[in-house]
Amino acid sequence: MKKLWLNKAASFKEARKFDENYYTKMSRAERLDTMQFLREIYLKFKASGNGNRKGLRRIITIVR
Repeated sequence: MKKLWLNKAASFKEARKFDENYYTKMSRAERLDTMQFLREIYLKFKASGNGNRKGLRRIITIVR
């Protein structure tokens, strides 16, 4: 089981720097494993047909 960790950042810039450092410290294999994991989650979500979830509604209203 993977551990869950959190990072509380004071700004978006600080959070972005933390993410960059985190991923650059990973090996190539770890980065590929992470991308594959995220890809599999996305494909499962997409394949489910979003039965319980409605997509974003696109409504345009022209106000004069």
